[in-house]
Amino acid sequence: MFPEYRDLITKLKTEGDNHRFLHLFEKHNDLDHQITALESHDAGGTHAEIETLKKEKLHIKDELYTILRQESTAG
Repeated sequence: MFPEYRDLITKLKTEGDNHRFLHLFEKHNDLDHQITALESHDAGGTHAEIETLKKEKLHIKDELYTILRQESTAG
């Protein structure tokens, strides 16, 4: 996710005090794992459930991108 911001992501995860970014990053990863499990039929998720999770994940990704853009111009 966002290879152009790889160094900034690492910095924000390890040195940053942007708790919103850390929370969103963890939530994005959690959703990714949930979606993968549901799509592999391990958890038996419906198409609607999977689509809802994907939309939430996309919304979080948009928020993360906004934070990354702000941080890259602030630094």
